[in-house]
Amino acid sequence: MMEMLSNRVKNMAESATLAMAAKAREYKSRGINVISLSLGEPDFKTPKHIQEGAKAAIDEGKYFAYPPVNGYVDLREAISDKFKRENGLDYGPNQIVVSNGAKQSIANVFQAIINEGDEVIVFAPFWVSYSALIELAGGIPVLISGDITTDFKVTADQLAGAFTSKTKAVIFSSPCNPTGSVFTKEELIPISEEIMKHENVVVVADEIYEHINYTGAHASIGTLPGMLDRTVTVNGMAKGFAMTGWRVGYIGAPLWLAKACNKVQGQFTSANCGIAQRAALTGLTSDLEPTREMAKEYLRRRDFVKDLLDEIPGFKTNIPQGAFYFFPDISAYFGKSDGETTINNASDLSMYLLDHAHVSMVTGEAFGDPNCIRLSYAASEEDLREAISRIKKALSKLS
Repeated sequence: MMEMLSNRVKNMAESATLAMAAKAREYKSRGINVISLSLGEPDFKTPKHIQEGAKAAIDEGKYFAYPPVNGYVDLREAISDKFKRENGLDYGPNQIVVSNGAKQSIANVFQAIINEGDEVIVFAPFWVSYSALIELAGGIPVLISGDITTDFKVTADQLAGAFTSKTKAVIFSSPCNPTGSVFTKEELIPISEEIMKHENVVVVADEIYEHINYTGAHASIGTLPGMLDRTVTVNGMAKGFAMTGWRVGYIGAPLWLAKACNKVQGQFTSANCGIAQRAALTGLTSDLEPTREMAKEYLRRRDFVKDLLDEIPGFKTNIPQGAFYFFPDISAYFGKSDGETTINNASDLSMYLLDHAHVSMVTGEAFGDPNCIRLSYAASEEDLREAISRIKKALSKLS
């Protein structure tokens, strides 16, 4: 039978992070010792008390039936309490939707609000799936960009120039994937004031890296005057609780939009796994000391990785304030060659380093910045030191 793929699928970009991870696995299957710094995957185990919460749920035997589409009531109550306690956000339990990861949470929102041709303003650099999810819903991503000289942050003036009559939403992450940048409350105020000038625009605030924040203060845009009723706050268990494979994400949203996301999810996947929800409940209602300890370790790694990256000629790095990524500007290598391979862009460099250093990273082009490359330091110190040594050696062959 001939292929009968929809235009939707034909035009959809593959996730660059997953694609590079797949390439790294392919190399490893051939016996090549690849150090993978491509995925945003915590290298810590899920804390023991969360594992025990899941085991207890299995033993109780009550959580094998279909849960409510938007999540168990007690979990949504715990999320509502978390939003109030930690973020100053007043979302009731009926404004919470628990999904199969934060990616589905964002997909639900865009499916619920976007009509064909609607525009979504995206702060760039951005997480690779934002643009694909917008386009899948029929929307048009409108990128506004910061660069390394501004710690990759955009301004309210840039935002003002991006609004049109077709603007439906604004999306950004803080702490940011891929840059590690963190918006302060003072920086979010003028951004929120600009958004408030435009009726019927929803803000999607991706706060999945909230607990990996080295500034000492996390700011949620939904706490600013007038913003709660138009802000969707996205979060989940993956990063701060080392629960990537458990696939538990959630949103707090205006009630009308939470109901719409519940409706969308009910047709696509129904509820998140019942056992995973019980594990999440344990994490959200327990002491955050394991999370704080993970964040301390990430900060330690950030500092020694920064020192190592500063020793690589041509790498321009800033100091990320959160998450577990560096996003160095590597454009100094464009046009250089080892005699066989010429580096024309960040994608060329990422493949060159996979081939010659056996280190996998992700091209910045996938994140909206063609001058950069993303490196995850969610890896062991031994692997990080070895990887950067390999990178430095491989790059020294380019001239």
